Amino acid sequence: MAPDTAASATLLRDGSASAQDRCIARVLEFFGIASSACNPLDVFSWNGPVRAKSDKTRVLCSAKAFLELIQDLENNRDRKDDWSCPIHSAFIYPGDDLDDLRRLVRLLTGGELTAPGSASFEAQDFIVTDEFDAFCGVMAGLRVNIPVADSNAYSVSNIAGDAIPIISSRNGAFFLKSVYQGFPFFVSTSNEIVDIDAELDSQNFDVRDHLLSAVPIALYTKWAFRNACWDVAEANACLIIDDPLLQRRYGCVDFERLLAAMEAHRFSTSIAFIPWNWRRSSPDIVRLFKENAEKFSLSVHGCDHVRGEFGIDNRSRLYAKAKRALERMTNHARRTGLAHDCVMIFPQGVFSNAGMAALKQTDFIAAVNNDVVNADEGAAPVTVADVWGAAVMRYSDFPIFTRRYPWEGVENFAFDLLLGKPALIVIHHEYCCDGCERLNKFVEVLNGLKCSLRWRNLGDVIRHSYWQRTVSCDRSEVEMYAKELVLENHSAERMQFHIRRRESNPADVKEIRSDANKVVHECRDGFVTFSIELGSGESTLIRIIMHELNEFAAVEENVAYRLKAGLRRYLSELRDNHITPTRLRLIGSR
Repeated sequence: MAPDTAASATLLRDGSASAQDRCIARVLEFFGIASSACNPLDVFSWNGPVRAKSDKTRVLCSAKAFLELIQDLENNRDRKDDWSCPIHSAFIYPGDDLDDLRRLVRLLTGGELTAPGSASFEAQDFIVTDEFDAFCGVMAGLRVNIPVADSNAYSVSNIAGDAIPIISSRNGAFFLKSVYQGFPFFVSTSNEIVDIDAELDSQNFDVRDHLLSAVPIALYTKWAFRNACWDVAEANACLIIDDPLLQRRYGCVDFERLLAAMEAHRFSTSIAFIPWNWRRSSPDIVRLFKENAEKFSLSVHGCDHVRGEFGIDNRSRLYAKAKRALERMTNHARRTGLAHDCVMIFPQGVFSNAGMAALKQTDFIAAVNNDVVNADEGAAPVTVADVWGAAVMRYSDFPIFTRRYPWEGVENFAFDLLLGKPALIVIHHEYCCDGCERLNKFVEVLNGLKCSLRWRNLGDVIRHSYWQRTVSCDRSEVEMYAKELVLENHSAERMQFHIRRRESNPADVKEIRSDANKVVHECRDGFVTFSIELGSGESTLIRIIMHELNEFAAVEENVAYRLKAGLRRYLSELRDNHITPTRLRLIGSR
């Protein structure tokens, strides 16, 4: 069943909107889908959604509302005979009355409902089916371990007929699909629907804590509105290793062995390079990087890499520090001939809003970080919606692309990809202490997801991370995040791309260029907008150039600071090259 670009969403409500109704509407809005509300008994009226629209509507409602819809059809035989299946599909959630959900499940699937706590609900594996790839996509076949005791979902057992468990455990199904009157319906048994306007309760969204409240509605929306919602042209990935010097070995990282691993297991690596080290790269390793530029790349890891150096509240000083970092990287490029990506990775993950404002007005195109909550006292809350985007744009409209450690689980990377985020993996040198075996296994699992991962250097991942949706056969809308974007026309027709990027301070924008050409743009309603036309197969590099900061405090570190920064670097290398490998060998020999 192929969704079309005119796909519509109908929210069935009997009375005022519930908390679940509001959360559903916000998820739809987040993915770019407009919705309208309707009483269940008015669906088939002459001015109802299935009469007023030529396309088949997608219905989202509580179990009670869906039961009312079914009862209306069964009681009106003429209406049922004339129906001709005007509904594309339905997404059903419990609502306020458990009995409604129990009746619906029993009526349409033959299954029985079991409430939380009434069975042995200790921590267990939840499985996303691999028998419905067209629906589950990148999440298909995943096994996720979460504590069910913390869940508000009911399990469905003894299902029969055409019913398919989509998310299930040994206790039964928690999200399932069946068919009614020729159209598919999906039942989520979780009492909670993810509230994307809620404040993030950690430094990033962890799908293991929200599996049953977030995954069902996200899967349904991306499937039912496939050609109408925001999506990505391709799924991109990159591994990032923090700190290493470009020497033959750094700690547990052997660059020749790492290259062999990348060639054997098909991945790429960006070294988060500390600019302070710009004079210290080995010619042999520089040559290795240059000869394998499609595998190795460099990004920028702070400046001196002192503790919290980008976490202070002084924009002009941080601007000068960012400029010094880029100057050192430029000197490194001149000295070695090795290019770098203008992407900032904050030391210890610490940053301030002033730091983000400073980076925005330099040549940095984006930041990449594990943490998304800044170090400012009394910082404004970051919401779930902020981190569900391709990048977090809350801080001075400068993007933070999120990255994750392997121990956060492949399910989190898969959910990021489902949302339209790149898969950015971060490790430190000690993760390679076993000759890259753990790394190789993790990459194999990631490459085994039901999507075609495109491994690139970090800068290219950032430039290709944008959201897009087709409006018509010759018109597309694009949501831009980084200050640079590689836009490609993958269609067979000439396309006009209408591009927007969040920008609350239009005075910061100096100009926009498409390749060498200046682009006319507008700034309104918190966005900078412009249009590009591309023929089939054509591509262009779009750059948003910001005004530099005219007045800033020059960084004049005293002798004590320089000695402290140098001592920190050498002590860190002593730890990484000698103490940590020795400790790991001793642990391994026990």
